[in-house]
Amino acid sequence: SLISKVTDAVIEQVTEWQNRALDSLYPVVYLDCIVVKVRQHSNVINKSVYLALGINMDGQKELLGMWIAQTEGAKFWLSVMTELKNRGVQDILVACVDGLKGFPDAIASVYPHTDIQLCIVHVVRNSL
Repeated sequence: SLISKVTDAVIEQVTEWQNRALDSLYPVVYLDCIVVKVRQHSNVINKSVYLALGINMDGQKELLGMWIAQTEGAKFWLSVMTELKNRGVQDILVACVDGLKGFPDAIASVYPHTDIQLCIVHVVRNSL
């Protein structure tokens, strides 16, 4: 199919991007998960897309990575944080996250000195 031809043509670049080296320091990293509908075989199912968006030392936004899993959970976030460390991120000053239980602990186990900031949307939601 056309989609298979397109994905086959870019898969090498995607893999290279997913494994590229990252900066050693990001002042701010936003970590969030969105749920998207995906066609798998003949069914449409929900998948969780994990996103890490860093602000680099030049103040530029940089998508550090995207990961796909069945659901959002702190255990998967721990694997994301470990991968970022393995790709060269030695320190994150502030991690902006949602209120997922266990998320701050997952971050702290890899980046113990990172300040955790609940994102403003979740702060407002929790205050109502």
